[in-house]
Amino acid sequence: MSRSLRPQNIHRMERTYQDAITLLDSRRRKARPSLSPNQKTDFELMPGSKANPSFKGAPSLTGMKDWLQQLGYSDRDVNSLNVVHVAGTKGKGSTCAFVSSFLKMHGHRTGFPRKIGLYTSPHLKCIQERVQINSEPLSESLFAKYIFEVWDKLSCCDSKPRYLQLLMLVAVHAFIAEGVDAAVFETHNGGQYDATNIVEKTVVSGITPIGMDHIAQLGPTIENIAWHKAGVFRKGALAFSAPQEPEVVEVLNRRAKEKETILRYIDDIDPLLPTNAPALKPEVQKTNASLALALCNGFLKSKLPGEPSLTLPDIVGGVEQFFWLGRYQQIVDGPYQWFLDGAHNDLSVQKAAEWFAEVAIVVNSAMSVPRILIFSHISDRDGAALLRLIAQTLKERNVSIQHLILSTYDETLNGTPSDRCFKHPEKVFPSELQDEYIKVWKTVYGEGHTAFESSIEGALNLAKRIGDQNGGMQTLITGSLYLIGGALRLLDSNRTKVA
Repeated sequence: MSRSLRPQNIHRMERTYQDAITLLDSRRRKARPSLSPNQKTDFELMPGSKANPSFKGAPSLTGMKDWLQQLGYSDRDVNSLNVVHVAGTKGKGSTCAFVSSFLKMHGHRTGFPRKIGLYTSPHLKCIQERVQINSEPLSESLFAKYIFEVWDKLSCCDSKPRYLQLLMLVAVHAFIAEGVDAAVFETHNGGQYDATNIVEKTVVSGITPIGMDHIAQLGPTIENIAWHKAGVFRKGALAFSAPQEPEVVEVLNRRAKEKETILRYIDDIDPLLPTNAPALKPEVQKTNASLALALCNGFLKSKLPGEPSLTLPDIVGGVEQFFWLGRYQQIVDGPYQWFLDGAHNDLSVQKAAEWFAEVAIVVNSAMSVPRILIFSHISDRDGAALLRLIAQTLKERNVSIQHLILSTYDETLNGTPSDRCFKHPEKVFPSELQDEYIKVWKTVYGEGHTAFESSIEGALNLAKRIGDQNGGMQTLITGSLYLIGGALRLLDSNRTKVA
């Protein structure tokens, strides 16, 4: 660690936005520490679990209450935020954004809630996306201000928060300081021991579809994962869940009974949703919006008993104003059509492929241009299985892909991020992984054209060159949020240079 990043020296830093990012980056940890087989953990296990605990080191929830007290906030202060808490595997961010949008429309009409805080993760283009008020990210100056206010008050603590813990504390501090009337929190990746699970009395909680993801922390079974996600349930509070697999339903029901939570399942698409809204074109977004409507109506009935909840204009307006960066997003730049989705697990990549198959055919109905897939996935997950699922889903829907372009997570050709405050993970794309991805692709699509680019910019450049040679192109970009974030920054702020 450089001298400027040592914890004892951070209080001497300047107070710019860049300094705030430097401080945040200094709180990242490279990996979750390992435990020896005989070492005990300080958290409860899922009852009846035969598996060894999969959390390593202290759960993310550890220390959060102490830090909140050091900031001067009691449980009552946090409860006063009027929290909607959302956990799950797929669609958490979209569901939270729908909740914020619907509540904002209700607030415009009635005066409550006047201000809605929204905390989600990860970010794609700028870190302030994680902390929003009325669907607008905090400004750079305000974000930096709240970062340092929190850090200064915790400077005397022996133990200090890590990256995600610090961001959650900043969100709580910002929402209280800004006087929000409602706060929507997305869990990081769990529930029971997640750093967001600090609210003693949530108004309502939600569970999006649960699948096999983050198994190193939450697994090894889907029942284990469901147990963790249900940790956001609260005594006497309403909870709503999207449709789930039978084994997940069993765990959620048991957890709801244990926690004395009133749990309801939203198994059908809400009939009040506008049928032809572009934001609801992906079928899965109808599920997310339906869950969000249930959460909003539950919230409003709890906070405004006896008064009407969302009206049809609230719902239509909320859908019209909904936007979630990097999810089912289209960018048209002349003859170049980009389709971006941050899918990175088996539940989400299939939905992304289904969406592309549907919208690409509609957009491309009047002309014939090549279709391209830009893909990158470097993690402990089975990336080859994800790529195979994308290929099979597209082929089953008679969507041909002429070019596969693999990319690293490096953003630009020269290795310098287009956003000075963005930090991509230090992950190498090994040649054997490239070979495996190409082999999987050719198994489904035959020979075709495959290429590897050492940066996201290089992959975009190649896609545009293919488009130049053929009068246009349609390119699906998916597989990783890091890939999507880099692509969005390049296509948005540096579009003229991507050629």
